[in-house]
Amino acid sequence: MDVMPQQDPESRRPPEPSPQEPHDPYVMPAEGATAVPPPPPTLRTTLRRAAFGALAAGVLLAGALVAVPDGKDDRPKEPGPVERAEAAATAGSPASLSDLTALIGDRQKWVEAHPKDAPSWATLGSAYVEWGRRSADAAYFGRAEEALKRSLEEQPGERGNGEAWVGMAALANARHDFLAAKRWGETVRKQDPKTWSVYPVLIDAYTGLGDVKAATGATEKFGELRKGVPALARTADLYRGQGWREDALATAREAADRATAPAEKAEALHRLGELAWERGEPEEAVAQFDAALRTDAGHHASLAGKARALVALDRTDEALAAYQIVITKLPRPAYALELGELYASLELDGDARSQYEKLAELLEQAKAAGVDESVVQARYESDHGDPAVAVELLRGQWKKQHRSTAVADALGWALHRAGRSKEGLEYARQAVDTGVRNASYAYHLGVIERELAQYGPARRHLEEALRTNPAFSPLDAPKAREALETLGEPPSGGPGDMQPPPPAPSQEPKREAGPEARQEPKPEPKRESPRPEAPAPVPSKTAPAPSKAAPSSPAAVEAHASKSP
Repeated sequence: MDVMPQQDPESRRPPEPSPQEPHDPYVMPAEGATAVPPPPPTLRTTLRRAAFGALAAGVLLAGALVAVPDGKDDRPKEPGPVERAEAAATAGSPASLSDLTALIGDRQKWVEAHPKDAPSWATLGSAYVEWGRRSADAAYFGRAEEALKRSLEEQPGERGNGEAWVGMAALANARHDFLAAKRWGETVRKQDPKTWSVYPVLIDAYTGLGDVKAATGATEKFGELRKGVPALARTADLYRGQGWREDALATAREAADRATAPAEKAEALHRLGELAWERGEPEEAVAQFDAALRTDAGHHASLAGKARALVALDRTDEALAAYQIVITKLPRPAYALELGELYASLELDGDARSQYEKLAELLEQAKAAGVDESVVQARYESDHGDPAVAVELLRGQWKKQHRSTAVADALGWALHRAGRSKEGLEYARQAVDTGVRNASYAYHLGVIERELAQYGPARRHLEEALRTNPAFSPLDAPKAREALETLGEPPSGGPGDMQPPPPAPSQEPKREAGPEARQEPKPEPKRESPRPEAPAPVPSKTAPAPSKAAPSSPAAVEAHASKSP
């Protein structure tokens, strides 16, 4: 097996202090050969010195017995990197990358000597998943799959190897196969509902599938089984996804205050930075991301967040430098797309094209490693490539039940860019109606409504996008302001006269008075209207009336699209 490069644990220990010559601090140095010896002490002085010496000896002896009983040092030993990584996993917290590297090397050596040790294979596979996810090196996912399968061969999950099943669920999430992650996770939960380690992977799976109810239940159960910073972090993410901004901020702050380990602390500070960015507070975001990087210099996701906030502060030179480091250290496709769009906003078209080529390479590498990056690829195709390709990619995601808020927004926008705004409207509405405070989602919905001549809702959502985060995108934020200006201000005074118009005068010709004319017409018998068999459903007060020209739900949109040529 390949062994990852790692530092020797001995090399990270501080050097031992150099031995010194024995020296008694209580012995005065000789005053010289000509010194006259002092006179002999009196009897009273001798007795006082004896009493003081006995007292000092007792104190020193007691201290020696407390400090070093039996001649041994019982001070607790500092945990090494492997122990720290294992402790983090036990607590459900992230380990530092250096500690994770040490754990991988330790387990690799162990399974080479003990190939039948199923738990060690499971630990190694889970560590590979975490390393690949946090370093954006998808090649480690293949190694993780081999290790986890080997663990299940030595000890099937039905015989108590739930750790390997949890590892397989985490691997599926890392590859964005959320349906497979759900199946693995629910298998573990069915076998033992009190296995706390399965709930984080279930939360990720349900979130990727857009099942808010199930994700909420899994988050609550995790909080019951595992108190502390991990549960607070998951709860903050849940609140954030539902648009409960104040609750998310309060919970995230509590997690940051209570975090102690550097990797855990950095993750908590990064979350505060993301929340500040979404609120449109780039200066606060930079401060939080800087704090995360001071805590853990290897937390490169915080460097990417800082670059995004620096763009909003017009510190583009610093932002470009930060992005270039991130692309080298943490080459995620989403970051490559962000950097390409930044170049395009600065009219550096050559650099933008080079960055989009880099994005294509990263997407190919991810695909070869079994990672589904369809959403990022579709976002690129919608705005810079072929929107029809984006629609096809996202239709595939929807059929795989990947119906998260991000997928709904991306599909609605792709349909609009492909000239099918009526179909895209319902998907864009679904993304915004979840309550999440995302300026980009509101912008997409506002543009689609403007295209469909729904000017009132379009103005409202464009204003919401710029109010949520005035600099949410270097390319789209200026377009949002331009679109809002073209809509203009709504007419003053609100809608026109709401009273019904007076009845029009009768246009029938006057008849001459006569016997027949004076006869009043007989009233027609009243006809009873047919009674409905069941009451019609009451329409939602918030949902708009469905248009006859377009299906009224994403499911109907999909069925309508499948019938159309």
